[in-house]
Amino acid sequence: MRKLLQRFARSPAGLRWFLNLYGPYLGAGVRVDYLAEDFRELKVSMGLRWYNRNYVGTHFGGSLYSMIDPFYMLMVMNVLGPDYVVWDKAASIDFVSPGKGRVFAHFTLSDEQIDAIREHTASGDKYLPCWEVEIVDATGNCVARVSKTLYIRRKPASH
Repeated sequence: MRKLLQRFARSPAGLRWFLNLYGPYLGAGVRVDYLAEDFRELKVSMGLRWYNRNYVGTHFGGSLYSMIDPFYMLMVMNVLGPDYVVWDKAASIDFVSPGKGRVFAHFTLSDEQIDAIREHTASGDKYLPCWEVEIVDATGNCVARVSKTLYIRRKPASH
């Protein structure tokens, strides 16, 4: 699975295609709507369907979290390249209001964030940046706020 994902992840179009057909996302109704050519911006959405709604008729919390789970990690991995180890380390989610209908999340990586990663990891130290992302409904109202912490370290130079 990893090798297959890595092959598709070499291009934004390939990664987007793969993620949109990936079983867990297909099953949850998650859709990658946009992935920038430089991997620094991504938009994702999820419609409300019979298979991803909870007992009270709103988005299942696990589906809301899954729609944002891997994206900062995948974006950072592709921007930094193979000289870095990038892992999801921690996350928290605050459910703000019921998710009804299609919901959206928008991810961005700035030059300042990438420069900070390179600066903090230059000597081989780990860096644990934290990013916030909001899941919003079609009118822009916040459904959930998610905090994602990544583990990032520069790989040692091979001899």
